[in-house]
Amino acid sequence: MTANPVYEFTEREQHILKLLVDHYIEQGTPVGSRTLSRLPGIDISAASVRNVMGDLEHMGLLKSPHTSSGRVPTSAAFRVFVDKLLDVKPPEKGTIEHIRTLLDPSLNDQALVKIASNYLSNFTRMAGMVTVPRREEKPLQQVEFLPLSDQRVLVILIISDDDVQNRIIHVQRNYSKDELAEFARELNEVYLGRPLAEVRDRMRKDLERTREDMGNSMQRMIDVAGQVFGPDEAEDNEDSMLMAGESNLLGHADLGDVSKLRDLFNAFQQKRDIFHLLERCVSADGVQIFIGRESGYDALGECSVVTAPYEINGKLLGVLGVVGPKRMSYAQVIPVVDVTSKLLSAALNMRN
Repeated sequence: MTANPVYEFTEREQHILKLLVDHYIEQGTPVGSRTLSRLPGIDISAASVRNVMGDLEHMGLLKSPHTSSGRVPTSAAFRVFVDKLLDVKPPEKGTIEHIRTLLDPSLNDQALVKIASNYLSNFTRMAGMVTVPRREEKPLQQVEFLPLSDQRVLVILIISDDDVQNRIIHVQRNYSKDELAEFARELNEVYLGRPLAEVRDRMRKDLERTREDMGNSMQRMIDVAGQVFGPDEAEDNEDSMLMAGESNLLGHADLGDVSKLRDLFNAFQQKRDIFHLLERCVSADGVQIFIGRESGYDALGECSVVTAPYEINGKLLGVLGVVGPKRMSYAQVIPVVDVTSKLLSAALNMRN
């Protein structure tokens, strides 16, 4: 995301910009100087308001649709509004308790992140999204090997009680059940409890060691384990991100352009760009907001994305958030995304 320009405002310009953006978010129609001059808190004439609006338009913060004499905020105006003018308050206690109840720690990780995505979609009437906990950061609980025919081995990786991977690998020769049991015992002894990412890294280093430094048994074990932990396999975007409520966006007039909607829904369907955007936010501190083209993806040019990371035992494991029109209620969306990420973290920590 490129650096945002710095604007110098008079107190009057700042006040009128805030009122205009607030009114536009609420009503969704271009705002004229006469309308603003009648709002509570404005004590200047419509002509004076019009002059200020002209200055704001010259700064690139307002624009005039072809069909109206009123003005609407640009993406830059929404950025100024969010960064400097927005008054964000915590959600009501009832909302927080409702989210806490939904995110029941007795549920498995997949169910919890799905509930979080669904809740954000239902609450905001926009598209909710969440990346599933990144398996690479989870500790290995156990590895088992079972011999199959034709130089194949069944590998059982136990990450957690509800996350067990089975895969078949091809090896250089047939191994006996006892040999594989011994390999598993040695691997568990060395790597048990370590995050998968660390296991992969250490395994690669072992694979790079010269064969002369290893005994025959260790060479065979590394041959087998190398098929399991290296090379690193990228997780499938389809399985790594959940979305809910995409159809909610059809009800927003701001996104009514058919071609733009088509591009947006193609991005939702493919998930790749959305997933990469969320992955950029994993290590971010707190709530991140992308307005318009700040995301770097054309399909999101008319949208805003609000995200927050969640963690388990101090490790950032994923991101949740919403996608909606730039004319979203940031005052409502930002705090609910923030508190949902914190309550999801709390539920996952109780499980893990």
